[in-house]
Amino acid sequence: MSRVRQKREGGNVIIEFALVSVFLIPLLFGTFSIGMSLTKTVQASVVARDAGAMFMRYVDFSLAANRNLILRIANGMGMTDSGGNGQVVMTKIMMIGTAECAAGGLTIANCPNYQRNVVVKRFRIGNAAIYSTPYGSPSAGIIQTNGEITLSNYLNNTSARADGFASVMTLNAGEVAHVAEAFFLTPEIDLPGYRGNTNVYQRNIF
Repeated sequence: MSRVRQKREGGNVIIEFALVSVFLIPLLFGTFSIGMSLTKTVQASVVARDAGAMFMRYVDFSLAANRNLILRIANGMGMTDSGGNGQVVMTKIMMIGTAECAAGGLTIANCPNYQRNVVVKRFRIGNAAIYSTPYGSPSAGIIQTNGEITLSNYLNNTSARADGFASVMTLNAGEVAHVAEAFFLTPEIDLPGYRGNTNVYQRNIF
């Protein structure tokens, strides 16, 4: 009788495990995916912080050696110098006031970007197609190879405006902010039917 009971109980255990595994296995994979997202988020935060600190100190990212520093910090995130699964966007934003217009030989009346946040410098590393920053979209033609935008262009060209930045921080006339954004696609932690098109994003303002 004891042996028969053990065999029956053994069969019940298999059935119970099969029923419970329907819930446990997705939970296990979900925990793994979320844990990996946290790890990727921490690394993205380091990338944004270090890129912003270098950008604020006027490191010239038109030089490959300086861009390679960012790529080394982002090692394992799948980003290359001009492609891959990541993008780092660095933006210098200024609020245009009376003094800035006067420096460009303009009066308030004929200074199109007066009292506007404008992009005065923009540099990207990585895949420009996977992320669009909400902090201005200057025309490619006004951005120089080192990322700088000339005084005349950021005073007159309306594409240099960064109106979206006003919801983040209020700048007084002449003040500047250095913004570093890090965006990475993370297809390696996608779970079909559960989590798809995953990504991580971090921003630092100096």
